[in-house]
Amino acid sequence: MVSCQAPSAEEGESQASGCVSGAPGWNAPAQQGIVLPGPGRRCAMSLVPVTAARAMAAADSASAALRRRDLCSRGIRLAGKMRSDVIDLLDTYVERQGLDASASVAVVEGVPAAAAERWDEQTGTQRLLENLAAYRAFRALLAQMLEEQREQLGEADPALGRALAAVLLQVSAFAYHLEELLRLESRGPPSEEGAGPPPAPHLGLFERKLRGLGVLRELAQWAVRSARDLRQLAKPSPGSGSAPSLAESP
Repeated sequence: MVSCQAPSAEEGESQASGCVSGAPGWNAPAQQGIVLPGPGRRCAMSLVPVTAARAMAAADSASAALRRRDLCSRGIRLAGKMRSDVIDLLDTYVERQGLDASASVAVVEGVPAAAAERWDEQTGTQRLLENLAAYRAFRALLAQMLEEQREQLGEADPALGRALAAVLLQVSAFAYHLEELLRLESRGPPSEEGAGPPPAPHLGLFERKLRGLGVLRELAQWAVRSARDLRQLAKPSPGSGSAPSLAESP
């Protein structure tokens, strides 16, 4: 007859903890990751959520870094294409509007300056916010220019109108691209309410032409700065293989 004996107090404590030392019959399941029945199961199961959470956090971090690098790479290409098209548009604009390519243009109200003080000290978030504010302003300014061009020339010069419309679309797409980058920071892009440029001033025809020239020149400069900003954002953190967080870069 097989005798059934209750475990001793020491054995009971070991079984409750799920970490038995000494007896091979008890150690083997624990070493192999087998969940013990009874109180030992609660001990082992308590480790599962912690391990899973850490794994998920690591996966999310790696995924966000890859997503940021991908968006930065695509943004650099978009900025390069936009600059090329703006340079071509400048040549067309100067020719069709009868302007001198070397004409001096005063600072245009509502046109953000691409030059930045202490550029190398800016955080990634600052870079993205300044870029987004600039391209939102350019989107409104180019729409004004397109409307003025249509009023001035109508269908007499469709090539210039198409070129302006094409650059306007690129500017809008780039602004959306910047918003996607900001969403990775979980804060999202700022609201556009009340953030538009000032109303178009009442200018004569020649002054409007010069103003348009100034807008296009500054847009070409912003395309250069945007590519530079995105390259900085795409750099990996020192000593790691991941991209820097937006709040911590440069």
